[in-house]
Amino acid sequence: MGRTAAGAVTSWFAAAQAVADAILYEGYLLYPYRRSSGKNRVRWQFGVLLPPAWAQARGLTDAGVAGSAESWWQQTECLVQAPGDATVHLRVRFLQMQQRTVEERQRDGSYRSADTLRAGSRVEMGFDEAVPREFDIEVSLRELRTSTQRLDLKVPGGEAAEPLTDDRGHLLGRVVRRRWPVMAGVAISAGRCETPRLVRLRVRIENTGRAIPAESPRERALQGSLIACHCLLAVHGGEFISLLDPPEWAAAAARACSNVHTFPVLAGEPGSGDLVLSSPILLYDHPQVAPESPGDLHDAAEIDEILSLRTLTLTEAEKQEARATDPRAAAIVDRADAMPPEVLARLHGALRSPGTISGGDQAPQPPLPWWEPGADSSVPPGTDGVMVAGEWVAKGSRVRLRPRRQGTDPQDVFLDGKTAQVEAVLVDVDGSHQLAVTIEDDPGADLNRWQGRFRYFSPDEVEPVTEGSGPG
Repeated sequence: MGRTAAGAVTSWFAAAQAVADAILYEGYLLYPYRRSSGKNRVRWQFGVLLPPAWAQARGLTDAGVAGSAESWWQQTECLVQAPGDATVHLRVRFLQMQQRTVEERQRDGSYRSADTLRAGSRVEMGFDEAVPREFDIEVSLRELRTSTQRLDLKVPGGEAAEPLTDDRGHLLGRVVRRRWPVMAGVAISAGRCETPRLVRLRVRIENTGRAIPAESPRERALQGSLIACHCLLAVHGGEFISLLDPPEWAAAAARACSNVHTFPVLAGEPGSGDLVLSSPILLYDHPQVAPESPGDLHDAAEIDEILSLRTLTLTEAEKQEARATDPRAAAIVDRADAMPPEVLARLHGALRSPGTISGGDQAPQPPLPWWEPGADSSVPPGTDGVMVAGEWVAKGSRVRLRPRRQGTDPQDVFLDGKTAQVEAVLVDVDGSHQLAVTIEDDPGADLNRWQGRFRYFSPDEVEPVTEGSGPG
């Protein structure tokens, strides 16, 4: 088994790098990105592998898949179809906590701890940062089928001081960064499964640190923890099988895989099968960062437009605190302040339909999920219709709205009697029809139609409008 030091450059994992980085920094900082915010005082919620003595003393024995449940180990099991001479590449990634403190210089040359220190236009304050760590491991599938391969990972502690000077160069103090050692063990194995064509790969990652006493507070335990721990697996000359949507012949083997505090999904471009991302945050196969996103906001469920706009509303004092909290927070604030209008406009929304082919030589697209309009070709929304009061109502029909008085949106009551144009007739999972409409006297009707924003009514809430019908 070969090992490459942290930070090694390989092309194997480039296709999943952006998503993996989003996992690494999920929850690192949350809006409003200030140290004083309550949500930024309780951090590190996903993929935290704590020192074993500390975890065991608190009965952290959950063996579910949820990566938000704290433990001292995690396990990935996935299925691979590959020849015996195939090479398996494993990359283990996590954050090592780093404590940043500020110290003010005294007249006698000594230093005293300070909460905040101003050095000219620069403001520094204490905060817990994190340093990304990664380790690359290569091993043949044949070796893995013969015996479990084990590797010890050791990340040393350290301390560094950065001087703080005023605008005239006078020494005012220093920023001190301290890290504590992190120890981990990785065990990789491959075993037969019920389906002869497949091999079950297992990766178990454990925190093996012994230096932190079991009675320590969580803040101290985090100093020796693997934070946001996840791994990437690649296979040369073979392919992985999706555990979310396995072929029928592999379904039983997929169900038998045991994943604890992490779950593997196919990564990289849709249709590829040589790369897996095992994440403490549950993902779909082939996850991607939205191309419109101008940068990471440390929230994997982020709505970029909302967070960017809210960041712009921060006062100058709040922005100054955010910039002093962490360099990554400063980057978010600076990016929002400098965001061109056209970039912000792109964040407003994008229409993506996995079942739509826009032309050209494109690969066949997967079928639409059942909840999407048009998933069932027998009820196309653009041409389907429904009988209402003896009249055929379809796209383009005019109707008068008569919303129900009970069990409906209160705002719809104000639309009673207004005329609308039917944009589509939909059928829900219960087989009931719904009419998507735009209000005729709405100044924003054209914009809503372009954006696909409609109001929805059932057939018994509308009356057909025929030629010559007067106002309601």
